[in-house]
Order: sequence, then C-alpha cells, then structure tokens
Amino acid sequence: MKHVLSVLVQNQPGVLVRVASMFSRREFNIDSLAVGVTQLPEYSRMTVVVHGDQAIISQMIKQLEKLVEVVAVRILPPHSSVSRGMTLLKVNAEGDTRAEILKMAEIFRAKVVDAQKTTLILEITGDDEKIDAFTEILAPYGILETIRTGLIGLERGDHTIYKKYEESDNDGEDVL
Repeated sequence: MKHVLSVLVQNQPGVLVRVASMFSRREFNIDSLAVGVTQLPEYSRMTVVVHGDQAIISQMIKQLEKLVEVVAVRILPPHSSVSRGMTLLKVNAEGDTRAEILKMAEIFRAKVVDAQKTTLILEITGDDEKIDAFTEILAPYGILETIRTGLIGLERGDHTIYKKYEESDNDGEDVL
C-alpha cells in the first residue's frame, strides 16, 4: 500500500543525506522524494512516498523520529490531504498534430511552457493517475523527453505538522 509521509526537518546541510541513508540502511525503498524549505527558513519539509504494510510504515516512522534533525513525521491520510506532482513533457508537435496536442492540454489543464517550431513543452500538475493518463494520451504524438517531480502534499483543514511538533514538545514551550 502506498503511503505519503510528511517529514519536518531542520534546514541544514546533510539532512537529506542522513534521511535517505536511514531508508537505505533499513532496506526501505523510496518511490519519490521531494524537499523544499518551508515558510520558516529554519525548517525544510520532505514528502516521501513509500510502499508497505502498517508494520513497515510504523517502523519507518520510528526510525525517522530517531534522527536528531527530524522535527516531526506525519502520514498524510489520502482522504484528508492533498498531494500533487508535476511533470514536464516535450512532445513532437509538427504540422496538424499541434492543434490536437493543444486540445488535449486544455482538457487536462496542462500549460504550454515552451513552443518551438517542431516541439511543445507542457507542464501538468496533479495526482499520479492524472499525470499517467495525460502521458498515455500524448504517447502516440511522440514524447521526446519527460521529467517528473516527486509528490508534495499537505493535510486538509487546520491540521499541520507544526501542531504535531508543538504537541510533542516536552517542555511545553511554543517553539514554532
């Protein structure tokens, strides 16, 4: 089963390597990994997509929480979170096919980010199923190149990873 983990970490050199190494040492496979700084520059947020049963996921979380640089870990529940990935696709768009590709892009709400005489570069964001469907529809036109980000996600409503961190803060100080 696929799980999306949101991991709040200290924004400092080497944290990504330490987290990735933990997964590697424990022989956990990462399906995708995206990292970016948060609105608080001292923290970064990792979104890690992994597969496993509940026991494996629990073990992953326990191992992550042991790392000094990890501030909080949260599983993003599929029914109460929003996750998105982004893909850039370079498509052969010569002659009459250009108009058809642009129609498909409009249907999928993809954006043209570069147009050349014989190619288009399209940007699409969404869940894996949407991106896979768009890629499949464009395949007959000739996909020349593609690059895909890992998922990023946030829990819906007023739930935040910061609240989880504040709740687990032993001395009760409001650190965030």
